[in-house]
Amino acid sequence: MTGVASHAVLLAGVVLLAAQLCGCTAYVGRGDGFSVELIHRDHSVKSPFHDPSLTPHDRMLAAARRSTGRAAALARSYAATAGTGSPGGGVAEVISIPPFDFLMYINIGLPPTRMLAFADTGSDLLWVKCSSDGTADHPEAARRAPPRVVFNPSKSSTFGRVDCHSGTCHAFTGTGVSCDAKSNCKYVYSYSDGSETSGVLSTETLTFDDAPGGCVGCRDRPQLQVARFNLGCSTSTKGSFTGDGLVGLGDGNFSLANQLGAATSIGRRFSYCLVPSFVNTPSILNLGARAAVTEPGAATTPLLHSDVDAYLTIALESVRIGVRSLPLPRRARIVVDSGTTLTLLVKELLDPMVEELTRSIKLRRVKSPDKGIPICYDVSRVGETAFGKIVPEVKLGLRGGGVVTLKAENTFVMLREGTMCMALVEVTKGDQGMVLGSVAQQNMHIGFDLDRRTATFASVDCATSYPWPADSSL
Repeated sequence: MTGVASHAVLLAGVVLLAAQLCGCTAYVGRGDGFSVELIHRDHSVKSPFHDPSLTPHDRMLAAARRSTGRAAALARSYAATAGTGSPGGGVAEVISIPPFDFLMYINIGLPPTRMLAFADTGSDLLWVKCSSDGTADHPEAARRAPPRVVFNPSKSSTFGRVDCHSGTCHAFTGTGVSCDAKSNCKYVYSYSDGSETSGVLSTETLTFDDAPGGCVGCRDRPQLQVARFNLGCSTSTKGSFTGDGLVGLGDGNFSLANQLGAATSIGRRFSYCLVPSFVNTPSILNLGARAAVTEPGAATTPLLHSDVDAYLTIALESVRIGVRSLPLPRRARIVVDSGTTLTLLVKELLDPMVEELTRSIKLRRVKSPDKGIPICYDVSRVGETAFGKIVPEVKLGLRGGGVVTLKAENTFVMLREGTMCMALVEVTKGDQGMVLGSVAQQNMHIGFDLDRRTATFASVDCATSYPWPADSSL
């Protein structure tokens, strides 16, 4: 009983802190929450980064290469901070590696400015690119293609700045905060690949339009509107940021779910369902009651308190391929991250997985299109469907007893016509760097309940789970 009471007190404290940080009020069009379309940066024709001259395999290869770069950046980060016990040398507590894979629309201010921001389950701050002086365009907006939207605070009637002496400013967990001459809370967020965003911590009205496929039977698309939402008004970025901003979906106090939970009755929960890259249907992000994962066979596991507050981290209790149980690292934790395409594993776990998978696949090995993804097979004679029947399932045993099954579509990707490559790569420093990437998560409904501190996984067909209109497309 004492443990239950302590847990309840802890949750109440977290919710109270989030409420104090947000200071939000909200209008919710429907009581069951809302849904937002997730746009893949490479595959979707709705993305400004979509290159129609590339084949689907070229686009997948580009996404996979971002993952190998992410693994290298994580290795450099952990090497640089080894033995410090904390992110040293000015490296942010949030160590997601941009660029990210999925985008979502958000409406900032009144009247609203519609912006296309990256969605990131590995960080907690929502920030958008702002005019540096309230009138001039962001310096990078004029230099880099494709053209982007820059938010102008002077044109919004609801824009406010966070005072540097406030509790909200002191609660910020990025690289650091400081005061400017007008007592505004200035922030810096650094990332492990050297990318950085900085600006003024602000408050603004956010408006979300319900996705076309999210509300069954609705005559009008409802909206959710939140006033005094804490966000970063970024006046300077460097490195890999190419969108209008970033929506932090992680586990920190400034995340979208935590602030919406404090401002509304929908709770601190969200879920998403990622369609395979070759399917011409959007992916979806759900918040509120729609985030409940109730499909048959759903596996629930506790969310762990991570070394990085924003990370959505779970524990592996076992990994099985066929009848063989594979050895686990000493602290088998893995971050669930939609922003990384491939799955990153430490050598201790990756090597036996590769050995068991390759032992079962009796096809000719071929040279990979990318040296960072070394294991590839010629499937031109058998086809992708037959190949999927050859590859054994990988069973991930989670703390709490649940099991997540990775099929061939979760462990292999086609990087060239007739060439299937293993979507598992090595992260070379520390088991805390293991990441379950978006390929491993596709065709799963994955939900996070930050009040109950749980993550839930269910195998579904994401393309048919939501009734998108006939004209919806990637």
